[in-house]
Amino acid sequence: MNTIGQEVTDFVNRSLDSHVRIAVTGLSRAGKTAFITSMVNQLLHSSTHDNLPLLDCARDQRLIGAKRVPQSNLMVPRFHYDEALDQLEGEPPQWPQPTRDVSEIRLAIKYKPKKATKRLLSKTSTLYIDIIDYPGEWLLDLPLLSMTFEQWSEQQASILKGQRLNLAKEWQQLVDEFDPHQDADEKRIATISQAFAQFLMKCKESGLHWVQPGRFVLPGELQGAPVLQFFPIIVKSTEDKPSRNSGYMMLKRRYEEYQQKVVKHFYKHHFATFDRQIVLVDCLQPLMAGSESFSDMRGALEQIMKSFRYGQNNLLRRVFAPRIDKIMFAATKADHITPDQHTNLVSLLQQMVYPTWQTASFDNIEMNCMSLASIQATKSGFVGAGTETSPALRGTTLMGDNLTLYPGDVPKVLPKADYWQKKSFEFTSFRPLEKTTDSPCGHIRLDKALQYLVGDKLR
Repeated sequence: MNTIGQEVTDFVNRSLDSHVRIAVTGLSRAGKTAFITSMVNQLLHSSTHDNLPLLDCARDQRLIGAKRVPQSNLMVPRFHYDEALDQLEGEPPQWPQPTRDVSEIRLAIKYKPKKATKRLLSKTSTLYIDIIDYPGEWLLDLPLLSMTFEQWSEQQASILKGQRLNLAKEWQQLVDEFDPHQDADEKRIATISQAFAQFLMKCKESGLHWVQPGRFVLPGELQGAPVLQFFPIIVKSTEDKPSRNSGYMMLKRRYEEYQQKVVKHFYKHHFATFDRQIVLVDCLQPLMAGSESFSDMRGALEQIMKSFRYGQNNLLRRVFAPRIDKIMFAATKADHITPDQHTNLVSLLQQMVYPTWQTASFDNIEMNCMSLASIQATKSGFVGAGTETSPALRGTTLMGDNLTLYPGDVPKVLPKADYWQKKSFEFTSFRPLEKTTDSPCGHIRLDKALQYLVGDKLR
């Protein structure tokens, strides 16, 4: 082929290539690392295994294969896929380490196009998928963009009750001894801020989800920076206005710096480029932890969902830009309940996101809810004697014990007070099932999630 002919062919091939950026988000312990690891693993094995039957392109035998390619953003760390796979293939298999910073991985998916216009130009096309991962705690910072320091302090005071109030005793004692009108004492503010960060860490370890600011528990490269040294405090309106050099004004300035230089900068450079988003939600562990943990998770989810409203006057519109056209909410760890409870799990998640679903539909943003298990940890079956059987799960606990059980019923509606009194659900953590190096991870409906997120791009 002559040079001109080759250039024309290259131009046609490039025009057939497409690109999609997927944000994998969710609250802490929702399974983001497991989801990305399995998503990459399934696609890399798609040419040798029939592991994605619910992905139209694979079912129609149009999916040729996938490979990892260098990411375009060289300033973002790569997603630790190989390390995660080593843990899954270990003896015994272990769950991958959770997300602690932003990371990215790129895949090239080669397929046979279904659209006649594409088939006329070439027999194959390529879809490039950028998958972006970052800590769920950082997602909780997004609502800060629409709150002043005074509003944020009032909000933090309003949720300081129950278990959270008990965990805050040490920090609250230091705040009570702090005079916000006195000249700023950086050392004193750093000490109280550290106590505030320790309080947030205790909340996270106790199963509470509304941990804000998120960088206080996962600071990343900002560890020790003054921009992370502030805390909420309320000055009564009857008191004199704090002077410019007061401790109160230092706290306020640092909060505003955190808003602009950390939160807004992060979302502007990442969220503004997303095309699709999946929000992973672990509904099961909070059901086990109790009413307060579940309500806290639901409240955190509601705060996040407010950020998905694309109204014309919304400050966040300028941050996100109207590029995201699909959002999926996925209830994770579906393999930790019996299959007969999967419908209830999806129904429960739908009720949590219902207000956002209405708003997203009005703004022409497609949404969907489903349940999945990114990396399977149990096998389902039945136990009993004679004709009497009941559904059950079998797996190996994190401590190495083989266990067969029925975890209980998942409510199909938001739980009421009597549900918590009955304690009808018990969550047990299991190890991932063993896998060999030449086979993909076991999963439940991850291919259905792929179909929703990129199926239309593979036509």
